[in-house]
Amino acid sequence: MVVELISVGTELLLGNIVNTNAAYLAKECAGLGLSCYYQSVVGDNWERLKAALTQALERSDIVILSGGLGPTQDDLTKEAAASVMGMELKMDEESFKRIDAYFKNRGIEMTENNRKQALIPEGAMAVQNDNGTAPGVIMEKEGKRVILLPGPPGELKPMFEKSIAPYLQSLQPGIISSKTVKICGIGESKVEDMIQDLIAGQTNPTIAPYAKTGEVHLRVTARAEEEKEAKKLIKPVVKELKSRFGQAVYTTKEEVTLEKAVVDLLDANGLTISTAESCTGGMLGARLVNVPGASKVYKTGFVTYSNKAKRKLLGVKKETLEKYGAVSEQTAVEMAKGCAFAGKADVTVSVTGIAGPDGGTPEKPVGLVYIGCCVCGTTVVKKFQFIGNRAKIRESSVSAALTLARECILKYH
Repeated sequence: MVVELISVGTELLLGNIVNTNAAYLAKECAGLGLSCYYQSVVGDNWERLKAALTQALERSDIVILSGGLGPTQDDLTKEAAASVMGMELKMDEESFKRIDAYFKNRGIEMTENNRKQALIPEGAMAVQNDNGTAPGVIMEKEGKRVILLPGPPGELKPMFEKSIAPYLQSLQPGIISSKTVKICGIGESKVEDMIQDLIAGQTNPTIAPYAKTGEVHLRVTARAEEEKEAKKLIKPVVKELKSRFGQAVYTTKEEVTLEKAVVDLLDANGLTISTAESCTGGMLGARLVNVPGASKVYKTGFVTYSNKAKRKLLGVKKETLEKYGAVSEQTAVEMAKGCAFAGKADVTVSVTGIAGPDGGTPEKPVGLVYIGCCVCGTTVVKKFQFIGNRAKIRESSVSAALTLARECILKYH
């Protein structure tokens, strides 16, 4: 079946909001075995919205629209969809009760315009919203399906996972099952090159690569009559991927992040960790602390942005800073060793670099980062040259630091 995505909102067209919903929905639909050939963004305009939906229905089996279900006059998605589908809007009492209760539970008076959110196209299915006021809508007519979802990601994602994904799954013959192989320390192009033969010969299961900052995820998806059969098809492919990528595979569990994999590895080996950061300004420590239970392994973090802080808190020598500079292999080594002494941890990670946009030189350009890792007295430093804006360079540095920490723990402990 073919699905098409339409994101609604003038703020998206103006670039005021990043369209994360489309990326999320595209990924989830692909995981359900749906083909997506078109995506579009439409502003809050009645005629253009109707035209976009009409065109989408001509070429796709399912159209998912996100946004434009609010209470204001420029929220037109539901009205436009009902018009295109030839359905009259009717008050849905159950939806109204839920909206009314939402405001009463928060001690807020419901305004009259919120009543319009309870209007549902006659014959359509209202989808419960556990995180907001606007219900979702599923419309079916003459073999075509239109699904309306609220715009806020905090409402859209839970609704999709709880109600829409099972509905879409029910439309497919058999079942779809998938397993994600998560890889760190190897770039996207190399990963794809290493599995080119598998991709070229794939039928069922299929392998789809997804690049993230510092990581590559390979989703293996199989279709079968029963879930047990699908998992049986997936198992040998996952085994082959593990064989090819070895220790670079840090998990095959969807819920495990790179930072959780590092925390779990530390915990399993009875190790503790401390961090010393310059250009990342605490982001590495924050990633680790995001993991529930990190307190068992994470001891302390030093944000030593200035040279003075590096010297005072980590014991980096003045001569080292003067001769080699703050962004150097030598400084990264001393930061990691100093962190081990000051932080009293088995594993320490240091990060020092030039995040930009200023501060670069021909010898040390923006994006140059040195990352050190000290495991039980053995110190390793890696040099990186990242690209992108300041935020991207810092994010890349943190992912690389987590990857290096994992590699060093596996190698030296």
